Amino acid sequence: MLAHEVRPAYLELRQIGRENYDVLWKVPARGADLRLGIYVEMPPDCQRVTEPRASFADNAFTDRWPVKCAGGLTGATIRIAGLSATIIDVLVRLERSDGTTQVTRLTPSSPSFTVEAAPRATQVAATYLRLGVEHILGGIDHPLYILAMLFLVKGLRRVVATMTAFTATHSLTLTAAALGFVHVPQPPVEAAIALSIVFVAREIVRGAQGRSGLTERWPWVVSFTFGLLHGFGFAGALSEVGLPQRAIPVALAFFNVGAEIGQLVFVAAVLGIFALVRRLGISVSRRAELVPAYGIGGVAAFWVVERVAAF
Repeated sequence: MLAHEVRPAYLELRQIGRENYDVLWKVPARGADLRLGIYVEMPPDCQRVTEPRASFADNAFTDRWPVKCAGGLTGATIRIAGLSATIIDVLVRLERSDGTTQVTRLTPSSPSFTVEAAPRATQVAATYLRLGVEHILGGIDHPLYILAMLFLVKGLRRVVATMTAFTATHSLTLTAAALGFVHVPQPPVEAAIALSIVFVAREIVRGAQGRSGLTERWPWVVSFTFGLLHGFGFAGALSEVGLPQRAIPVALAFFNVGAEIGQLVFVAAVLGIFALVRRLGISVSRRAELVPAYGIGGVAAFWVVERVAAF
């Protein structure tokens, strides 16, 4: 179960000369010998210098090949054939020889893009904002952790304080890791994130049994601590795409903003459901909270075993 993965395809074009580019094409696998039928269509003026070098790792197929494009790629259109018949997106990163980059996202309804002369700050901001929102709402483990916390934290003021602490720390570790100030192996981070969910699920069980746990007494302390871990998880997702060298502050800031928007949307939806249950007069006992607690804890425990086994 790949709880933390958004699962897009990834296309990277790296300029190594006025007309020469290295192409990296990464496609999600459907088993060890089956790949999605989507392919990169370069402009007619582009010719492969050598045949693609293929490899399989981390449940994805990767092809690499060099191309020569007469006059360069500026103004040319690149299309992903077959994308309109799927439900996945394609992250695209084009790195020019001068260090500037163009980052975009292709969808089944919009499977092509035009190479620009220079990246626009607004385009970078919009792309990374969407990535931040989708990373929260498109994953499972971060929302599951937030859901577990909302079962424990009572009162709007305490919820705000808890979410603020979580946001502050995951923003710090995300920024530090993305900029290369801190290097933490991703597999242990993913396992620790799953373990943090197990811990909070156990706290729900303790509360249902009438034993107040650390999270109920000081939820912002727990959220502050675990926010550090989740920030490293965000950084792992961001590393899949990379950062545009001349717009790093914009990309980081809007990825953080997007993650926060996604988190707020999820919190608002859960609190709305809780409010609706109370408005309908449905009484939920502390014992009834054992059902979601064991469900959350069971899934997270499975992730812990799975991710540790993958070390």
